[in-house]
Amino acid sequence: MVACSPSPDPAATAPTVPNAPTAPTAAGLVPGQVTELARGLHMPWGLTFLPDGSALVSGRVSGEIRRIPAAGGEAALVGSVPGATQSAEGGLLGLAASPAFESDRTVFAYVSSSPANRVVALRVAEDFRSLHQERVVLDGIGTGNRHHGGRLQFGPDGNLWIGTGDAFDTATAPNRDSLNGKVLRIRPDGTVPPDNPFGTPVFSTGHRNVQGIAFGEDGTAYAAELGLNAWDELNVLRAGADYGWPGSEGPDGQGGERPIFALRPTEASPSGIAYAGGAVWVACLRGQRLWRLPVDGSTRTGDPTPYLVQQYGRLRAVHVAPDGALWITTSNTDRTTLGGVAPKNGDDRLLRVELVPAR
Repeated sequence: MVACSPSPDPAATAPTVPNAPTAPTAAGLVPGQVTELARGLHMPWGLTFLPDGSALVSGRVSGEIRRIPAAGGEAALVGSVPGATQSAEGGLLGLAASPAFESDRTVFAYVSSSPANRVVALRVAEDFRSLHQERVVLDGIGTGNRHHGGRLQFGPDGNLWIGTGDAFDTATAPNRDSLNGKVLRIRPDGTVPPDNPFGTPVFSTGHRNVQGIAFGEDGTAYAAELGLNAWDELNVLRAGADYGWPGSEGPDGQGGERPIFALRPTEASPSGIAYAGGAVWVACLRGQRLWRLPVDGSTRTGDPTPYLVQQYGRLRAVHVAPDGALWITTSNTDRTTLGGVAPKNGDDRLLRVELVPAR
């Protein structure tokens, strides 16, 4: 394993939303030591923790799920998910372990397929050496070559939250009858929670391509999404709200909820997000960095701070481990999307980033 101390790039400028108030960055946790837990991963995309502290990682193109021990080490094959169809951004994407995994052995997966994308429930064998698909939980998410969304996250409400993309058809995003360009919310059995705003899986509309979902300590729901050319966004999710795509992008345009943070795509292209230590942490592809975005519920409490800038290449997933550290996957072997970089020897990697009190 290798370790290094991260530091912000002094040349990097932290973009701010025009006309948005700024405040001194709130005290909280910042990155400390970085340790490599695994290497040689091929196009890793989704990651989810299991009760024993190990994690499952999905391979976008291979359709395989591998298990990495809590202390790091070899990524052992668990099994392959049927039906994943490769495209420029598609394949086997997000993973989310059931909150009752110890008893039901279930992991949910977002599968980009044809003729539609879907969320499936997989049962993992007791010895972690095989899996099988038990059922389709949600079907009918429009597919395309790009903009699949694909992130899965269980919320504190026990429901499964799903980020989708507009499949390169902007008309789908504001259309309540479409599952594309949305944040979706369903029960683990696939039924619709009674407090969903439209009586369907749709929780919020007007998104371009939702790549990250996370929840604050108070239950505030956050979502990161890719913009077009001007702005990427971190939004606070509200039931029934529309987030403006395609009429608005970041702070520009007309209509929709405005993001709590807007970042330039050259410094962002957000993927996974996580909440820890008074901030939302954003793993970035094109920007090749980890942003710390300080928040208090739905309130922005300071300016963005970049870490790990161009140290490990593109960053795909970020999750809070049981011990409070961040686990982050790189995404350098996947060179088909968003500012690909040449993979280094050992790519792709799983990194453990310790969080320490700010000085």
